[in-house]
Amino acid sequence: MTEKKRTGNQAENLARQHLTKAGLNFCVANFQCKTGEIDLVMKDDSTLVFVEVRYRADTELGSPLETVTSSKQRKLIRTASFFLQQHFGDRWPSCRFDVVGISGPLDGAPTIDWVKAAFYG
Repeated sequence: MTEKKRTGNQAENLARQHLTKAGLNFCVANFQCKTGEIDLVMKDDSTLVFVEVRYRADTELGSPLETVTSSKQRKLIRTASFFLQQHFGDRWPSCRFDVVGISGPLDGAPTIDWVKAAFYG
């Protein structure tokens, strides 16, 4: 496993713990299909939440949240649609897209910014 993949997994685990502590329930990690990957799928009551996790050790060039571009959003929406069709057929639950930005040292006290409904699909 590459260092980048290890760091990504560590950031996703921190995000998952943060969201679980906030009351969300974990469903799936790293859902992949031909259109892309969704880092975390969680449930917030009856709402299915697709979570993009972004990490930057240094925010000098911008926050991790700023890295979720409109093209990345479109890719996530396509991937979420595939997930929904695969798991729910034609009867989709209420959904939203959240972004968790993590910055600073992962093994110390990183900053975690959670944006609910960061964009719409």
